[in-house]
Amino acid sequence: MQVKVIKKVDGRIDRKTGNVYNERLRVCAYCRVSTDSEEQKNSYDSQLKYYKEKITTNSNWSFAGIYADEAISGTLDYKRDDFMRMITDALEGKIDLIMTKSISRFARNTVDTLKYVRKLKERNIAIIFEEENINTLEMAGELLLTILSSIAQQESENISTHVKLGLKMKMERGELVGFNNCLGYRYDYKTNTMSINEEEAEIVKYVFRRYCEGAGSTVIARELSELGHKSPKGENTWSESTVRGIIRNEKYIGNVLMGKTYTLDPISHKRVTNMGEEDKYYIEEHHEPIIPLEVYEKAQYILNSRRVTRETGRKGSNYSRMYPFSSMLYCGFCGEHYVRKNLYPHTNYSQRAWQCMKYVKKGKRFCPDSKILKEEIIENCFVEAYRILTNDNKEIIKNFIDKIDDILAQNNAKSIIEKLELEKQNLEDKQNKLLNLVLDGTIDKEMYASRKDELNKKIKKIEKQQEELSRDVEDEAIMNSGRNKIKAFFEEEDLRLEEFDEEIFEALVHKAIIGEVKDNGEKDPYVINFVFKSGFEYDKIKAKTDSLISSEEVLILKFDSFQNFVSFEKQPDGSLQKKLKTKITVKVTLNN
Repeated sequence: MQVKVIKKVDGRIDRKTGNVYNERLRVCAYCRVSTDSEEQKNSYDSQLKYYKEKITTNSNWSFAGIYADEAISGTLDYKRDDFMRMITDALEGKIDLIMTKSISRFARNTVDTLKYVRKLKERNIAIIFEEENINTLEMAGELLLTILSSIAQQESENISTHVKLGLKMKMERGELVGFNNCLGYRYDYKTNTMSINEEEAEIVKYVFRRYCEGAGSTVIARELSELGHKSPKGENTWSESTVRGIIRNEKYIGNVLMGKTYTLDPISHKRVTNMGEEDKYYIEEHHEPIIPLEVYEKAQYILNSRRVTRETGRKGSNYSRMYPFSSMLYCGFCGEHYVRKNLYPHTNYSQRAWQCMKYVKKGKRFCPDSKILKEEIIENCFVEAYRILTNDNKEIIKNFIDKIDDILAQNNAKSIIEKLELEKQNLEDKQNKLLNLVLDGTIDKEMYASRKDELNKKIKKIEKQQEELSRDVEDEAIMNSGRNKIKAFFEEEDLRLEEFDEEIFEALVHKAIIGEVKDNGEKDPYVINFVFKSGFEYDKIKAKTDSLISSEEVLILKFDSFQNFVSFEKQPDGSLQKKLKTKITVKVTLNN
């Protein structure tokens, strides 16, 4: 048996035809610097000049261009536009050879390096790494390339570690790191200081004031959009998440929290919320505040209360409302909320109206006496009631304000919470002492377990009381804000209210009841009862029809308002007949 060796062909072979290339190689170069410092800029320019001269002076090479990325990290390929363009051009047959300074210039990610080397090798496209003296078409295996790529990746990780250490040292010294523009402030990068932007600061103050008055983030976002204010990103439309972000931001009380997020690794560059995996740095009295501390704390109470409501499903107080009447209107017959509806949608006759939720969800037979009510009617009735009170019943309003002052003076939920916290700490101290006793052998494990269980129950009870009282603190804050606004209104000479005012309504009204069951059992759907606030511990509305307006509620005003209240009555033959009611009874009662 004779074996004949067929020698390999010298030169580069076209893998599609099997023929040897006779044309000059189309050669390009790839350059990159990862920072925009002056030193790196000079290096970048030098690389461009070097490779252009080297390729054009070689008679066997044809210049295919220079691909360059400036001030971009090499760990993420998709962020390097020219790198990705070069790979695409190579795979499309426009490039035969790629030159680059080193593996670390090409990619600092081992996986990416090997991925693109293999892709190009399949198309017979070579990469020359000058510093490592590697030609990817000529090397016997990938071991050397893998080792060198890993070294380049490790270098990137070391750089990242050093950078993180430097940033931590800056934060420990109280220097701002990674500061993004903050609505209401100007940032001077030269002096590393923050100053108030008065125009934007008014928007921030508006957000906190409306939030403490009870408006939800969705409502505030809609109001800011309608007022024409630009969002922090310069957009015309605000989102509820942007509003919540402002409310959470500690910078508005003059403090700065750094380290809210951190980078998982230097390869993916993915940033995640810091849940305690890394250190955080809190700087107090760093700059001039826009919002007083007490206002900020009230906003946080409300924010936390809403979060608890969402997470636990527990019905909280009526703070997060999309519309002025959301969670404020109740059916006088079944006790359910009224919900907002659009009548005749997508037509020129579209109108906003409110209807009993039980009627809407389950059908008329579950609440046959309730009627749908146009939003405009509710607004008009409230404005009319307000005018009558301010014109003819100023003494009643004065007594009303005095009553709120008495309640605020007598009830201080915040101080009660603080006392409960001290009591809770005392119980926790007892738990620690109890543990020492069992460790010393003074008491046995059974007695320890029994006493610990007893203390835990007391702590749980206190925590529940604190949670309930936190809602009272929010109510107190809103009541006080409303009280100040009402008093300011009544101190003005002109008390006229030309149109419905959402803030006045929220400040005055605890709830409104649509429909009434009279003492003789007669049901009248053409009644609106505005129940004014007089305290911050309100009883939940009861479902029983005879106790919707309790004897504790004091009637302070009753009048007839002339409005067009349209309803449809079912006739004996089953047909519906339109009925127009032109008079509605309006009541104002004081929740005593």
